[in-house]
Amino acid sequence: MSETVGLLPTSIVGSYASPSWLWSALEDIRQGRYGEGDIRETLEDAVQMAVRDQEAAGVDILTDGEMRRLDFVMGFYDRLSGLLPLELPRKMGAPGHDQRPKWKMTGPLQAPEGLGVVEEYRYLRGQTARPVKMTCPGPYTLSGRLTGGVCRDRMECAYALASIVNQELKVLAANGADFIQLDEPSYAVYPDRPREFIELFNATVEDVEAKIGLHLCFGNYRGRPVGKRVYRPLFPYILEARADQLVLEFANREMAEIDLWQEFPSDKELAAGLVDVKNYYIETPEDVAERIRLALRYVPAGKLSIVPDCGFSQTARWASFAKLKAMVEGARIVRRELGEQDGLKGTLDCEDRVAKTRRNDES
Repeated sequence: MSETVGLLPTSIVGSYASPSWLWSALEDIRQGRYGEGDIRETLEDAVQMAVRDQEAAGVDILTDGEMRRLDFVMGFYDRLSGLLPLELPRKMGAPGHDQRPKWKMTGPLQAPEGLGVVEEYRYLRGQTARPVKMTCPGPYTLSGRLTGGVCRDRMECAYALASIVNQELKVLAANGADFIQLDEPSYAVYPDRPREFIELFNATVEDVEAKIGLHLCFGNYRGRPVGKRVYRPLFPYILEARADQLVLEFANREMAEIDLWQEFPSDKELAAGLVDVKNYYIETPEDVAERIRLALRYVPAGKLSIVPDCGFSQTARWASFAKLKAMVEGARIVRRELGEQDGLKGTLDCEDRVAKTRRNDES
């Protein structure tokens, strides 16, 4: 990134919580009560809210909260041609992943006006002086809501989407975005074909001149996962991905599998999910610091970033903000223990400090 951040940088995974007024506005938008200018103003206000909350909490690397998307993935289908919305098979009862919309493919997939991520970046970049990260759903995850006979199978559909996403990412980087995260939770949900996923991912980010993150989770619709919460089947294959950073969830799994980073060493960064977005227990800064200390037993401090387990779109704003503040303060606690002055910029050689922290933990 053009801006330099210190040790243990904090960020959100992508989405931020929607305020109550945005929910009301979205209902009015669906009812046709808002004009084009009203919609633009509303969504810009929502982005500003998400940015201000992140800044107030002290987050180091910001996103736009994905406030324009209404869902981290659903809004993108409106930008694709060759799709027909389908009726939901289940509309009543407890909300679940089977109540999310699907589309039938009726022709070749195209995005005549792009996916909109470039426009999101341009607006975000004008709202803050802090480093920023842009997120985009990956083609395999996008393909999961599509059905029909145009493609032979889901992977063929994903490759059709990969060229669209790749073009968006290249234009995004050309516009100055130097940190881009591809969201592919479906890799972890369907871990039976890791080599195929890596080939797909590498094709999706080919010739994208930016730092690349890869977010892998187990689903978070209504705070519920959708797959078996185990990353091990993806290793060591996932390390062949052309990603500089892997974004994985640990907090809601009581830090299970953090030792994978020692078992399968690599030069990749780990953005470790150390705040549980599925739980309304508000972590204390010391809770977060304890999880960071544990992560540092396996990950060098210079390769570790601190994030929530997943996006905050399914969490109330008051809880999201409180968790963000705890996350930031927890990172500050450990930075001080590592001998880095709070707010110091630059890259430090901290192996001796990490060893000291480990010894303190063990004692």
